[in-house]
Amino acid sequence: MNKEQVKGRVEEAKGKIKEVTGHVVGNKDLELEGNIQKNKGKVGAGLGDLKDDLKAAK
Repeated sequence: MNKEQVKGRVEEAKGKIKEVTGHVVGNKDLELEGNIQKNKGKVGAGLGDLKDDLKAAK
């Protein structure tokens, strides 16, 4: 597992926490911010996965 995968998954988890917290307290802005952060984390983790796969294919 490389740094990008770890960073992406951490951001994804933090975003999910914000999203759920925003939903529970009724704060739509926090919920939206969490959703965006979660999805950015997924993209980062995906890029890390791709780099790992390309490195393994060589």
